[in-house]
Amino acid sequence: MGIGDDIKNTAEDLKGKAKEAAGKATNDKSTTADGHADQAKAGAKKAGQNVKDSLTDK
Repeated sequence: MGIGDDIKNTAEDLKGKAKEAAGKATNDKSTTADGHADQAKAGAKKAGQNVKDSLTDK
């Protein structure tokens, strides 16, 4: 995985965690759900990149 992609995915995951925490703190279910979605998107990107990397490393 490229270091740039890794940084972007980690940043997106952290943004999602912060958004989720803010939603929980303010009891805003929409913001909490948005945070979960951001984290899931970052996880999916990372998983896809890991698959791509495992195929190109052989």
